[in-house]
Amino acid sequence: MTLLYYDPRFLDHHTGDHPECPGRLQQIVSQLAANGLDRRCCQPEWEPIRRTQLLGVHFEEQIAHLEGIAQQGGGQADSVTVVSEVSVDIAKLAAGAVCNAVGRVLKGEDSKALCLVRPPGHHALAERAMGFCLFNNIALGARAALDQGVERVLIVDWDVHHGNGTQAIFYNDPRVAFFSAHRWPFYPGTGAEDETGTGDGLGATRNVPVEFGTSRKVYQELVRRELEDFAARIKPELVLISAGFDAHRSDPIGSLGLEVEDFIWLSQLTLEIAETYAAGRLVSTLEGGYNPTALAESVAVHLEALLAADP
Repeated sequence: MTLLYYDPRFLDHHTGDHPECPGRLQQIVSQLAANGLDRRCCQPEWEPIRRTQLLGVHFEEQIAHLEGIAQQGGGQADSVTVVSEVSVDIAKLAAGAVCNAVGRVLKGEDSKALCLVRPPGHHALAERAMGFCLFNNIALGARAALDQGVERVLIVDWDVHHGNGTQAIFYNDPRVAFFSAHRWPFYPGTGAEDETGTGDGLGATRNVPVEFGTSRKVYQELVRRELEDFAARIKPELVLISAGFDAHRSDPIGSLGLEVEDFIWLSQLTLEIAETYAAGRLVSTLEGGYNPTALAESVAVHLEALLAADP
């Protein structure tokens, strides 16, 4: 049975008139309930991430800075990143969900998990919040896996924006391989094809920049070829997904012209890689997606694919 992580407290991260709003998750939860998908999952309890775990990825100064903004009643971490009075606590809860999911999957309690969390995380750098993201949820999950003895983690990021924070955190670490297929050129301006890692991590980053207007067929062929080749070289013991759905053609921020059904094959492709190399062990974490209806439909088919792969 697939693990499903959701807590209504995620709605308490108030952002005002902002695309990354509580309504995104409300629409997803309603969709999963209407389809009965939530009832087919195990929904565990978990605790917020511990500070010692946060410090495995983020600088103390960054954590303290965000806590200070929250304690003052809220404000901006950067020009587009909102921090409300409880946002840091909610971000710790979100990161805790991903780390808990990684731990349960590694223990064999279940082989797959989907974390419906907010705020998202893949733009957050070790030293600062960025791009709607406070803490880097997927990076913290990868660090938790390393701490539990995993030697090779593969992060697959199909959000329309490049996961610059995740890339930067592990850029020189050969144990965490990072694959990103994203719109190019586009925010945040990173993710060129020649960004492949540095030092011991050289070759452990694979970027697949995709120009706006690329056909769905070409996108699928490109991503499939590049990801299969990369995974065959990495041979991961655990697969993590930064599951952004803002490459959907209706997304008001991103869009790469994808349809809901494209997230079916993306999910199945990544599941096949997890099955081939990682005994099926996979944890998926929500990132972007700002058309609530398209987002909810896309998350639903993603979860259906995870459930279909259950033993």
